[in-house]
Amino acid sequence: MELKEALVELLRRAATDLPPDVERALKEAYEREDEGTPAKAVFRTILENVRMAREKSTPICQDTGSLIFYVDLPPGQDHGPYIEAINAAAEEATRRQYLRPNAVNPITGKNSGNNIGKNHPFIHFHQWDRDEVRIRLLLKGGGSENVGAQYKLPDSRLKAGRDLEGVRKVVLDAVFQAQGKGCSPGTVAVAIGGDRITSYMLSKELLFRKIGERHPEPEIAEFERRLYRELNQLGIGPMGFGGKTTVLDVFVDWQHRHPATFFVAITYNCWAFRRKTLYIKEGEVSYDD
Repeated sequence: MELKEALVELLRRAATDLPPDVERALKEAYEREDEGTPAKAVFRTILENVRMAREKSTPICQDTGSLIFYVDLPPGQDHGPYIEAINAAAEEATRRQYLRPNAVNPITGKNSGNNIGKNHPFIHFHQWDRDEVRIRLLLKGGGSENVGAQYKLPDSRLKAGRDLEGVRKVVLDAVFQAQGKGCSPGTVAVAIGGDRITSYMLSKELLFRKIGERHPEPEIAEFERRLYRELNQLGIGPMGFGGKTTVLDVFVDWQHRHPATFFVAITYNCWAFRRKTLYIKEGEVSYDD
């Protein structure tokens, strides 16, 4: 399969076919809600929407998001052909209406009309010691991006210090402030440490973890479970209508920081958690969720 067409198919799958782990989490959330409640009705509508999008190969959400690619290449491979193919695929997927045109010039306000623009799609390259290519795609909705947050500890307003308890307080605050505006239930990715840029970068890449996948360090894994329990006790519920499920999961990771800084970046993803992966090995193409 030509690289461009393989990438068009990756974009189609991401935009129209929700990953099984996310759909399973939504079904479990639906079962938890009480009959006759707005939350139950919202989840019923979401799941029907997921089914119809898959069957009709139409976007799960009208906001098909920003296009974020992570490309892992074997040593010696050139970046150029991948940049060219990704841009061509984004343009073609937009023409086929798998994607909405979402690249807007912030100075002129003009939409490029084809999802191609300065730093859009965003492509992050990484060299790894494998004999295959991996291309991961995240379609990140604008509404959920608007309610992401970055905190600098200590935070006197929240009485949050430079420790996990301080991190807990700012995560609870971020989700409480979001209410239903990020199209809850969300999946929350938390990066502890790094600088202003790398903290957000780490938090966004955490969204390639599967729902229910815990951090390998027991202390962090337990911290994820605690945040999941406490965030769902906020009662915000799907779309902010109230209910038992405010978040589908919480992913946490950390990185070393400068002694003078302590940043916590919180990336919020809407219920339309759209991610897919493309592998190329010995000329063969395969896809994963």
